[in-house]
Amino acid sequence: MASSHSSPPVPRPSDSSDRLFRKDKDPSSRQYKLARSLPDVCPKEPTGPRGLCEGPSVVADQHRWTVYNSKVNLPAALNDPRLAKRESDFFTKSWGLDFVETEVMPSFYLPNITKEHFASYLQEITQREKIHERCKNICPTKDELNSVSSRRSHLLVLPQIFMKPDFALDDPATFNSVLPWSHFSVAGGKTSRDMASSRLLQEKLSHYLDVVEVNIAHQISLRSEAFFHAMSSQHELQDHLRETARAVAALRERTAAMDRVMCEGPLRALRLGISRGNCVRLHSKLKLMAAVHQTQPTVQVLLSTSEFVGALELIATTQEVLQQELQGIHSFRHLGSQLCEMEKLIDKMMVADFTTYARSDLGRPLEEDTQVLEKDRLESLVFGLLRQRKLDFLEIYSEEMILAAKGIVKQCVVNTVSHIEEIDTEVVVKLADQMRLMTFPQWFELLKSVFASFILFLRRIKATLNVIRNVVLEVLDGNQRNRLAEAAAAEAAETGMETPPCRDSELAYLTHEGLFISDAFAESEQQACGELRGSKPTAACGSDSASGTTESSSSREQTTPPFTRGSSALGGALHWVNEDMMPSDLELSRVASNIQELLYTASDVSHDRCVKFLMARAKDGSLERLSSSEFVCLSQEVERFVCDTEELCCRRSVSLRGALQSQANRFVHRFHEERKTKLSLLLDNERWKQAEVPAEFQDLVNSIADGRITLPEKKPTGTEERKPSDYLNVDGQKYAVVGTVLLLIRIFLEYCQCVNDIPSIATDMVTRLSDLLKHFNSRSCQLVLGAGALQVVGLKTITTKNLALASRCLQLVVHYIPIIRAHFETKLQPKQYNILRHFDHITKDYNDHVAEISTKLVAIMDSLFEKMLSKYEVKAPMPSVCFRNLCKQMAKMHEAIYDLLPEEQTQMLFLRINASFKLHLKRQLARLNVINDGGPQHGLVLVDIAFYTGNVQALKSLEKLDLNLGEIWEQKR
Repeated sequence: MASSHSSPPVPRPSDSSDRLFRKDKDPSSRQYKLARSLPDVCPKEPTGPRGLCEGPSVVADQHRWTVYNSKVNLPAALNDPRLAKRESDFFTKSWGLDFVETEVMPSFYLPNITKEHFASYLQEITQREKIHERCKNICPTKDELNSVSSRRSHLLVLPQIFMKPDFALDDPATFNSVLPWSHFSVAGGKTSRDMASSRLLQEKLSHYLDVVEVNIAHQISLRSEAFFHAMSSQHELQDHLRETARAVAALRERTAAMDRVMCEGPLRALRLGISRGNCVRLHSKLKLMAAVHQTQPTVQVLLSTSEFVGALELIATTQEVLQQELQGIHSFRHLGSQLCEMEKLIDKMMVADFTTYARSDLGRPLEEDTQVLEKDRLESLVFGLLRQRKLDFLEIYSEEMILAAKGIVKQCVVNTVSHIEEIDTEVVVKLADQMRLMTFPQWFELLKSVFASFILFLRRIKATLNVIRNVVLEVLDGNQRNRLAEAAAAEAAETGMETPPCRDSELAYLTHEGLFISDAFAESEQQACGELRGSKPTAACGSDSASGTTESSSSREQTTPPFTRGSSALGGALHWVNEDMMPSDLELSRVASNIQELLYTASDVSHDRCVKFLMARAKDGSLERLSSSEFVCLSQEVERFVCDTEELCCRRSVSLRGALQSQANRFVHRFHEERKTKLSLLLDNERWKQAEVPAEFQDLVNSIADGRITLPEKKPTGTEERKPSDYLNVDGQKYAVVGTVLLLIRIFLEYCQCVNDIPSIATDMVTRLSDLLKHFNSRSCQLVLGAGALQVVGLKTITTKNLALASRCLQLVVHYIPIIRAHFETKLQPKQYNILRHFDHITKDYNDHVAEISTKLVAIMDSLFEKMLSKYEVKAPMPSVCFRNLCKQMAKMHEAIYDLLPEEQTQMLFLRINASFKLHLKRQLARLNVINDGGPQHGLVLVDIAFYTGNVQALKSLEKLDLNLGEIWEQKR
């Protein structure tokens, strides 16, 4: 495409050898030449001496942009009308003989267009294209069906390359296909063959152009029928519109005639009937105004008898009538505001009355019955407060409840102190100080009195809250019944059934002769139910109607509305309450939930006051100094109170349990320290000699074996005394023990008994008992294995008997550790089982200690063997003195431990001792160079070995012991 004159200047190349073009940095330095007309793309033959005199010089202008740098429209060049004939060598004539394909540099002024620029368009048009293709395939047009064969025959002439959507001559392959270079001479010069090929190519391209133009003209002719059809349809539509206008005019004329003949008279009669109806309604309205005029005196009469609900109902009904039936009446313009002020006054009166009721109900003596005080009055007050949406009345009750709870503890303390002569209330003024001067039995009785008072207090609160909850639920049920009745009425209206007469129509019967609005409503409902058919509309409703202003106060009390009379009357009030004035179901449900929360609060307040009472006693640490039985009694009483309150209020309060737990932790600490100190004193005075086992300890062990992990009850004095035994029988095994271990068994049973009585301290007791068992293990190790008993109790030496006795005592404790663990496991929650791992560690420590004692016994004999066998000589007489002494020491060792350790342990111990003996004998024989060669020395050694074997196997329980003394000889190589 040729460049235009308005195009911006093209930057020149920076170097003749570098083909990159650079912009000028200084715009002012650019030099522009005057625009001139461009030469013809395919000029005629040169006429002057220079040839193309008006064109740029290829040689002189080769370093700047010229017209030769532009692109040319090839079809335009081929169809140039100014040429006299088609030239076959127009490339070489216009562009020179050196015309070759070159790479086109991208433009610096055009953006780089990529496929992403068309993504949004392609996404938008894809769906339409699919629909178009589908419609075209399904329903081809008539033109396509008629001309598809002809067009297909004509268009088949065109090569397929021209039909491609991506046809572009700037593609070298496309360009070569359209203009094959094989038809032109490359070496230059024109031949007849080249000219014929060029002319043939030009004619072919012209033919293709004609075919395309013919097809385009044919397509235009095919669409002419649709245009003429649209024009003819427009004329037909105008004809139809003219006929319709004439029909409408005729219809209007007939309608006007019917109006004059048939409608004017009947409409006049209807208008007269409507006027009569308006007069009747006006008369009814005047009678309604007379009834409304008596509202204020009646409200004052009801308030004088504290009938708040009736007064509120009358005010609400009157306001509804004023807004619906008497709206805009000038004489009643101030009545609405006056009724609103009266309603606010009633609200204040009800709140004050409810506060007085709550104070009197909660403040009356607890010795009285737990029946609700003035139940009818309470129901009426609650219903009135609900009706006025005063839903915060429970907060008033909560405040009075807290004040009453504070007075309960004070009253109980005063009543108890007044009966104790030792406490002078004039000297000791504070209640907390008075409580701390009491003995534990006195204070415990006071605690039970406080708990009993709070139980009565909670029962009274629960009874009152149940009454309030019943009122709330009854109101909620009334709302639901009203909605069901409205739904049934609407359904009946839709099905065409008769409905009761409208309440608004019954308002016309209200007069000033003693009938009020609420009575008219009641009468209309009764008439709708068919109960008072035939009675006069103005008749009074007997005792259910409110009395007039001329009646006496006694008659007023007898003729009060039904909704002011107890629970049955409450249902009637619920029936007549306008649903719009009552709280919604959601609000009523929230009030019911708050009632339950208030009961929870009462339980929490009671527990908090008991906690303060408990802490006042524990301030000087007196609760920590209680005995185990006293603390158990306290814990059981607190747990009983907590369970009673949970059963009563369905609330698990944790404050009192937490306070008791805190005191229990202090009690457990003192309990543990006392027993740990006692155990330390016992161990420091223990001489590690076998003690006799009293019968009571044997009974204690037997009860544990029977599954009773508790301390036995003390038997009364004077019973037959049994002799103590030498051993403690546990599960068929005899245990020789020291006195400290017997007391240790009783001590850890005390821990288990304490957990039985106070389950909440189980985790703390596990830790404390683990510490006690560790202390016994470590201290006994220091005293026996560490020889600490030599300095503590003055033992001369730690004998093998002491060691064996200590080992047996440790084994007894290890026997009971799994039993203790199983007992504590029943008292813990599953998530607390990980604390039982302490018992596993303790068992390992005890077993390690037992193994160390066994190793110590073997070490004693090992040192003796080493000392005596180092002097052994193989010579007569036999048996040798060395072996005689060894067998004597073995017998002493056996005598020391046989009565203390069981046979299995004795045999295992002597097997280890025998192994040590074989090791030292083998070394000595190797040193003496004595071998089993059957010689004299070998025979002498066999005599000693036979003597040793006979003596060892002669000991009790060692008859079948395999000594295996053949290992003392070196193996022959």
